[in-house]
Amino acid sequence: MPSIDAEVLRGLPVWFVATLLSLTLHEAAHALFGKLGGDDTALEQATLDPTPHIRREPFGMIIVPIASFLLNGGQWMIGFASAPYDPSWAARFPKRAAIMAAAGPLADLVLALLAAIAIHACIAWAGWLPVVPETASFDAVVLGPEGTPTVFTTFVSVLFSVNVLIGLFNLIPVAPLDGHAVVPLFLNEKWTRRWHSLFEDRSASMVGIVIAWVIFGRLAWPVFGGAVQLLYAF
Repeated sequence: MPSIDAEVLRGLPVWFVATLLSLTLHEAAHALFGKLGGDDTALEQATLDPTPHIRREPFGMIIVPIASFLLNGGQWMIGFASAPYDPSWAARFPKRAAIMAAAGPLADLVLALLAAIAIHACIAWAGWLPVVPETASFDAVVLGPEGTPTVFTTFVSVLFSVNVLIGLFNLIPVAPLDGHAVVPLFLNEKWTRRWHSLFEDRSASMVGIVIAWVIFGRLAWPVFGGAVQLLYAF
């Protein structure tokens, strides 16, 4: 087994905290909007405390993020979590269920926006240096005053990058991603039933994951590059 670079190990805690925060906020938003819509199934997950989320998905919240980071040499980290819901409630109130589904990706994009605001504030007042979009990486969309990454620039960079990618990835309209449950927001009752019927077979979720992974693999870097350009457009 190849040895793990010390630089990768130093970056692991920063990546893990940023990813854990992102996953927690994503699922907390699902749970909160489910509660507001009348479904208390995920009430325990309606919190920014990561503990309930870790208890529900320890594999996706801890093992997968750490393993993915170490296996790819510290270039990126991936993880997952989930918030339960009542299927009978979703069937009775498809629009509310769609809003609950949309809340997770929306929370990601809001967190990415907050990270962008923090980046611009630190460029203006702390002497941080912007990065040319062509040379940016997921953990370096901004640099410290000396032109090198710091713990803080890495954390904010990862927070920006991870949430842009997670938010947009989850909007791909295939099961089991959130995007497939968001589509009924734009459909009437008849077409909502037809849409959900497409994903009743469990194998459809497996096919959806493969499709989403292929799409994401091809679009991740162009989307990230566009996000960095947009970050510095103004």
